[in-house]
Amino acid sequence: MTATVPVRHIASRDNPDYRLWLRLAQGRPGHRESRVLLEGEHLCSAWLAHYGPPKALIVSEAIQAQSPGWIKPLWRQCESTRRIVLEDHLARVLSQVEHGPAVFFLVDPPAAELPDQVTEGCLCLDRVQDPGNLGTLLRTAAAAGLAAAFLSPGCAAAWSPKVLRSGQGAHFAIRIHEHVDLLALRPRLRVPLAATTLDDAGSLYRQDLSRPCAWLFGNEGRGVADELLKVADWRVHIPQSAGVESLNVAAAAAVCLFEQRRQQDGRPDAQ
Repeated sequence: MTATVPVRHIASRDNPDYRLWLRLAQGRPGHRESRVLLEGEHLCSAWLAHYGPPKALIVSEAIQAQSPGWIKPLWRQCESTRRIVLEDHLARVLSQVEHGPAVFFLVDPPAAELPDQVTEGCLCLDRVQDPGNLGTLLRTAAAAGLAAAFLSPGCAAAWSPKVLRSGQGAHFAIRIHEHVDLLALRPRLRVPLAATTLDDAGSLYRQDLSRPCAWLFGNEGRGVADELLKVADWRVHIPQSAGVESLNVAAAAAVCLFEQRRQQDGRPDAQ
């Protein structure tokens, strides 16, 4: 039988653990810090379901006192790990969600192993730097049924607070590979590589997307790198009205992925 770890209370903002959590919550982890802080019932419950107890469960005094129904299974399943109760004023500072329930998991994010072959639909992201864009891209890819996301160096950190909030649980529905050399990944692809670009590209709506592919989206300002465009099987663009700036990368991805989903749903063998 696993021993229950005593509950710890923290009342000072000078506590070294609290100062670390505050840096993690604010997206300032430090060069050698790999741990991340998950906030909120949804993310913490999803982590517990997929990976088991965290390194630490952190709650506010108010949450412990109120003991809402959803906190009880989290609290019970974390008996074998560190459980910390923060004074409410400390929890309010730590929280990045206004009026959200002050519950946090301290975790080591999973490191997905790069596959020898990529045979399913996936997302390849080249230097997408905005955390909101990255989180939305992951959420859209998961909703469209893609299996994995490969993030190049220069992308925002996938498990940073802003990406987690934008992703809304997508991190638990899609395999995420960070710091991937996309050129080196190319020989592993067993599906076509589809790059979005305005240069020498065909209309998205004329492309046969009935089978899986790897979608390549680029940096917000510079787009997909030239060396990656050269190895793409398809170049596609989204037709739009003249005189209007190109779509935001997350919006463009939503159009592309759900055009593919529309075509796939129309196949005779579609479920």
